[in-house]
Amino acid sequence: MKATAKAHPIQGLVKYHGMRDEERRLPYHDSISVCTAPSHSKTTAEFDAGLAEDSYVIDGGEVGGRGAERVRAVVDRVRELAGVEHRVRFESENSFPTNIGFGSSSSGFAAAAMALVEAVGLDMTRPEISTVARRGSSSAARAVTGAFSHLRTGLNDEDCRSERIETGLEDDLRVVAGMVPSYKETEAAHREAAESHMFEGRMAHVHGQIAEMRDALASGEFDRAFELAEHDSLSLAATTMTGPAGWVYWQPRTLEIFNTVRELRDEADVPVYFSVDTGASVYINTTADYVDRVEQAVANCGVDTRVWSVGGPARVLDESEALF
Repeated sequence: MKATAKAHPIQGLVKYHGMRDEERRLPYHDSISVCTAPSHSKTTAEFDAGLAEDSYVIDGGEVGGRGAERVRAVVDRVRELAGVEHRVRFESENSFPTNIGFGSSSSGFAAAAMALVEAVGLDMTRPEISTVARRGSSSAARAVTGAFSHLRTGLNDEDCRSERIETGLEDDLRVVAGMVPSYKETEAAHREAAESHMFEGRMAHVHGQIAEMRDALASGEFDRAFELAEHDSLSLAATTMTGPAGWVYWQPRTLEIFNTVRELRDEADVPVYFSVDTGASVYINTTADYVDRVEQAVANCGVDTRVWSVGGPARVLDESEALF
């Protein structure tokens, strides 16, 4: 009862913020994202009747506290669905820097759900597996279905699941990752989301944002889609910054990247837009024809960069790729 899986992290395009149900991680509203590759998380999971307790290891370190609770939520959901009580040995590793705003929880829990479901032999579609991954991170639901995906809100697993969005933008999109390491506290920000006086304003317009984003993706309109993502990043920041804790994630180099992107777009007519999730690091969205120029400009801001393309859905790997 052992399997290994791989998943790519997500960049939020219309981001979710806040949860109406923290245990099942049911978000207040829909969200849309795109997976970034080759960045990935890989997880091996094994159910073993001989184990006395669960073991969770991520990037070589034993996981405890809240991190272990979130992994256990996914493991317990799989045990419930499969009707098994065996303990689990769980190991995961990431190919990219974590906890700096590049969606490591999304790929981590997507790979975990995929491996765990495969290990117990459950026959589930990716949208169904997305409801399992969601127990660890709502964003992970979209990493299960991959590429451009839409997580719908709801009050149960039939409604609150992810589906892939077909679009002609998949092949041409390039994402320059501008890495600005800085501490972030995503869970706390989600927990207090509804206490921001800006939250009702976000809720009033986010449904229209979802509809417009889906339409832009369906018609393959790069500028329209990623201008929406840029604006949504600012909307999200307004909400987090006006909550009780006053979370301000951006650093001076975050703002320098914003300004660089706008100069490229406004003065050099480069198709390029910034996007940020919860954190100081920046996604810079452009096309294959301009990515080298954009990456150099971002690197000139004094940050490390990587170039990513669109990543596919979570998938099971051959047993030869197992982590143990």
